[in-house]
Amino acid sequence: MLRKRLLCGAVLCLCFAGATALAQTGSGAAPSAQPAMNESASPPAAPLSGPVRNIVLVHGAFVDGSSWNGVVAKLQQKGYHVSSVQNPLTSLADDVAATRRVLARESGPVLLVGHSWGGVVITEVAADAPNVAGLVYVAALAPDLHQSAVDVMKQGESMPSAQSVIADANGFLWLDRARYHADLAADVPENVTRVLAAAQVPIAAKAFNEPVDQVGWKDKPSWYVLTTKDRAVSPALQKAIADRIGAKVVPVASSHLAPVSHAGAVADAIDRAARELSRQQ
Repeated sequence: MLRKRLLCGAVLCLCFAGATALAQTGSGAAPSAQPAMNESASPPAAPLSGPVRNIVLVHGAFVDGSSWNGVVAKLQQKGYHVSSVQNPLTSLADDVAATRRVLARESGPVLLVGHSWGGVVITEVAADAPNVAGLVYVAALAPDLHQSAVDVMKQGESMPSAQSVIADANGFLWLDRARYHADLAADVPENVTRVLAAAQVPIAAKAFNEPVDQVGWKDKPSWYVLTTKDRAVSPALQKAIADRIGAKVVPVASSHLAPVSHAGAVADAIDRAARELSRQQ
């Protein structure tokens, strides 16, 4: 059983999400795209005409919504209405539900953004979210129909961060604090990564084996921020994912934690995507 959890962990680390040091931005949780969806049902239809001024950010494993703080600040300066989801990381279904609850509060078209593991979440959510106009993947996984995070990671090479995952007796995965900086955030100051490692949120190992039941990127325009110095999700796999989903690629010379180390570049990529979407409305 422990060996199985560790296998999930190796993949999970690659689906890691970035987190910003001292920040906090987040919102609730709700059910997933499984048959019994009541309160987690997709958000009410919203008009998709007019400019895209709403941005919803979805974090990944081992962190919380504060991972986006630097990006949030930059986007707010550009005049966007920004929301950062607080994923419970207890299952794909729970993270999908959390994102749906945030989307239900938005008025007008939304650009939905996912970092790392958050890419799996937005892939599932966007398919039946009428107010989502487009998707941005940031060093993220974008499964095909009925694929899980593990399925996607198997398509790429093993990365150093895969060795940083530790499974506990309760089925949750943690990152080795001693390797956090080198494997996930080499371009983030070490004093910041020490805080991130200390405040990390574990993710349920089972989440990485949960397949998506629907795929939003198939009928919504997508962009992909490709982190070229990533030691968690290989740049080659990121490129393959971006090509498969037909995303416009924006390369950034960053570690996996681009929302922390390159908040400005990530915000600029999101802004560019929103502007392009607005011209299409």
